[in-house]
Amino acid sequence: MDTSINQAIETGKLKNKITSWLPPAIGIVFFVLAAVVLHNELKQFHYHEIIASLEQVHIGRIFAALFFTLMSYLALTLNEALLFKHFKHPLPYRKTALVSFVSTTISHNIGYSVVTGGSLRYRFYSTMDVSTTEISSFIGLHALFFWLGFFLSGGILFIIEPLPIPDAIHLPFTTLLPLAIVFLSAIALFYIAVFTKFSLKIHTLKVAAPAFNLSTSIILVSAIDWVFSGLALYVLLPPAFEKSVPLFLGIYLLAQIAGVSSQVPGGLGVFETLLLVMIGAGPQSPGVMAALLVFRIVYYWIPLLISAVLLGIEELLLTRLEIIKRTSLWVGRFFSGLAPNVFAFTTFLGGVLLLFSGATPAVGSRMAWLIDFLPLPVIEFSHFMGSLVGMGLLFLAYGLQRRLDAAYRLTIGLFVAGIIFSLFKGFDYEEAIVLFIMLIALLPSRKFFYRKTLLTSITFSAPWIAAIGIVILSSVMLGIFAYKHINYSHDLWWQFAFFGDAPRTLRAMVGVLTLAGLLGLRRLLRPAPAMPKIQEETEFAKVLAVIRNSNESIAQLALLKDKSFLISDDEKAFIMFGVEGRSWVAMGDPLGAEDSKPELLWKFLELVDRHNGWPVFYEVSSTNLHLYVDMGLTLSKLGEEARTKLETFKLEGKSYKHFRHIINHLEAEGYTFEIIAASSVFNILPQLKGVSDDWLAKKRTREKGFSQGFFKEEYLVRFPMALVKKEDKIEAFANLWATDNKEELSVDLMRYSSEAPDGTMDYLFIKLMLWGKEQQYRWFNLGMAPLSGVENRHLAPLWYKLGAFIFKYGENFYNFRGLRQYKEKFDPEWEPKYLASPGGLAIPRILTNLSSLTSRGFKGIIYK
Repeated sequence: MDTSINQAIETGKLKNKITSWLPPAIGIVFFVLAAVVLHNELKQFHYHEIIASLEQVHIGRIFAALFFTLMSYLALTLNEALLFKHFKHPLPYRKTALVSFVSTTISHNIGYSVVTGGSLRYRFYSTMDVSTTEISSFIGLHALFFWLGFFLSGGILFIIEPLPIPDAIHLPFTTLLPLAIVFLSAIALFYIAVFTKFSLKIHTLKVAAPAFNLSTSIILVSAIDWVFSGLALYVLLPPAFEKSVPLFLGIYLLAQIAGVSSQVPGGLGVFETLLLVMIGAGPQSPGVMAALLVFRIVYYWIPLLISAVLLGIEELLLTRLEIIKRTSLWVGRFFSGLAPNVFAFTTFLGGVLLLFSGATPAVGSRMAWLIDFLPLPVIEFSHFMGSLVGMGLLFLAYGLQRRLDAAYRLTIGLFVAGIIFSLFKGFDYEEAIVLFIMLIALLPSRKFFYRKTLLTSITFSAPWIAAIGIVILSSVMLGIFAYKHINYSHDLWWQFAFFGDAPRTLRAMVGVLTLAGLLGLRRLLRPAPAMPKIQEETEFAKVLAVIRNSNESIAQLALLKDKSFLISDDEKAFIMFGVEGRSWVAMGDPLGAEDSKPELLWKFLELVDRHNGWPVFYEVSSTNLHLYVDMGLTLSKLGEEARTKLETFKLEGKSYKHFRHIINHLEAEGYTFEIIAASSVFNILPQLKGVSDDWLAKKRTREKGFSQGFFKEEYLVRFPMALVKKEDKIEAFANLWATDNKEELSVDLMRYSSEAPDGTMDYLFIKLMLWGKEQQYRWFNLGMAPLSGVENRHLAPLWYKLGAFIFKYGENFYNFRGLRQYKEKFDPEWEPKYLASPGGLAIPRILTNLSSLTSRGFKGIIYK
């Protein structure tokens, strides 16, 4: 492994660990604190009182909550559509509404709303040809208006009815009226920025606020969304609840922001605790807790289930009906990247449901009915196994997110088992229905889970571990609360009875904790993730075997040995990559067998994730773009690669008169073309070195690397060499990249002396292509023309407009147009090349890291 790669990883190791574990750790701390406070608030009440209050929630109030939930989500979709008008991008409302609904349901439930919602929007809008810059600006403004809507609604509510501050919080003021003034002042500052046309510049990203009328509309809609979501909870509160609507909505806003800021998924526990404390419900606490439970189901979980069902129905229709498939092509692209994430979270939710159900008593009337049909051992076994199935679903959810085939099949089986155990342990038909809906939504989506990797090979990320830990801790605390009126005794472990809920829960808790402990212990005992190495001859031999069977000449770049390799498990493909900062840059697509590429890409992604890096794929082809979209990466066009079909290449005809003239002119002056075998290159290395040094001095440049070769003797002696000579003096040379199956021929290092006449490199290329035609090679690869094919159309993304502008006017810095025109002489076919990487504000750093890699150090970026 290259020393610079080692240093890059070791330098950022501690920082990466802190970065990855800090947010989950904060979330766990907030959750534990909230759990302690909630326990104190509810210690005088019994679990059955909350259940009784839950059963007393009138169906009319539930329908009212559903109505306000619908209005809230409609406001969110309208907010998205209005904000897109600022970018004057022609996306219809049905597309932005779908993005808004799905992104919001996931971010509401997972938390980290800016991160999760932002990353999902990157995924969706990048498939709709929206530029990276526009998406970044959109996400920034979306977050801004999220807070402005909160400031407006909170400011008005705190003025209408100032919220009193509890005496326990020692502040110089007794109400939140001063906070209302701060909120409204923030909005005033925003409007000043609008009138002065102020724009914020972050790195290369420039974000400007929409015009006055549009900004006002978006802020009002955002504020209305906050109000509607609060009303969805207010209508569920017990009839005896006496606080006014403005006062309650003020409390609701503060509790929601506390939940969002806590880093706990969905603000679970934190939101409920703060709201309960600030309300000071007293005797009404069971009724308020029941309302909060129904609210979380209505406002959070039902929309998420709808998203999952929509995915399943959409996939079923696209599979069965060709007409719908053709007319809904964009929907398929949209959902291909979304489905695993949604199903991962609904599966996780199914696990939560089973664990919480196992920690609470069964309904007495149902148990009385069930004992007439089932023996006690079946009920005991079903209760215990139901909790273990729930635990299994929590872990399998991560496998679904990683698109594992085994996770899909096991999840189907556990859902079926969970449905059966739910019915047999206490006839919890509501729970069985929810699990059945999740199962039906997942069944038609088989094609999204194509990876054959073993479940045991994946490593859980810090947020997932924290989320699983919070759920387990919640189920344990729920069980303690539900049975706190029962005194603990060692005899409980061995009590088996039809109405022995507490002993059953105790045994299930131990089973869950034991399973979690075993899985956690296995993870701790796993060796630390190691970087792939390239010095070992056995590993390099595997790479050479793949190169010999490759159809792409760029595979020869691996012989430069300035990159690390990741080899597929079947040893039929590899990725060559370098590390710079947080960017793990793969050079091109995976090389080797096509059926090995998808799994190898995910293997690379997981390796990068373990080191808290950014996966970047440089100069990838259009053939594999769907794989990069599936991985959640953003695509940016870099240019076009030129390949000439040698079978049709010829010198006859008027259009090739210039080529014939070059050959006749140089050969008349005594220049000759020659190809020598790799075994003879060592003998002429001193002459080649002289030509190379002369070329570097003339061009006033320095050696590049990573995406192209440099003068390295160990590298050059591996290839045949094309030479242009006059008498015995070498005037120009190029090392040949040739595939063993004669699919493609190309050159890498091309150098000519200062004494070589004009047209020398044309002569070398023409003669080499004619030679390749004689040797029956199919293609000659002329390499990429940067920014070629990046069009400047009125509706094109900003990145394309910028690229087209640089291509047209950037001749002083790089010969963009000249390079395209030079390669065009050889009548090639052009294929687009892309950069696949994380989007947003990471892109400037990624491009800087990429420039450093290709320039062989940061110094090479500044100095040629």
